[in-house]
Amino acid sequence: MHICPTLREDDGLAMSSRNAYLNGEERQSAPVLYRALRSAEELYRSRVYAVGDAGGRIASSELLSTILNILNSDSLVHNIQYVSIDDKNTMWPLSDVGTDGAVISLACEVGSVRLIDNIIL
Repeated sequence: MHICPTLREDDGLAMSSRNAYLNGEERQSAPVLYRALRSAEELYRSRVYAVGDAGGRIASSELLSTILNILNSDSLVHNIQYVSIDDKNTMWPLSDVGTDGAVISLACEVGSVRLIDNIIL
């Protein structure tokens, strides 16, 4: 498997043919997926790479909570199908994440359009 960066619009929305189905209001809300992922990434980096932190790990449940709080704050986001925090090599779910990082992926609907996104920690 060869991992490549996700191509994104200027506002962070992952490029996808599905984006064409978003109406104007949905299109404005859609970048919330990436904002949620980036917030989890910032939390991960602040906790795992914090100076003087001997643990160097963060519970996946904390990352999940951060993502869900942001997604649920947007009224157009619904039917959150999954938020997965997995090992980058095996894609097995992780209970916590350390310096090896992880892949966080999610799927939900914005309006009537199912969108997916991911980020590599």
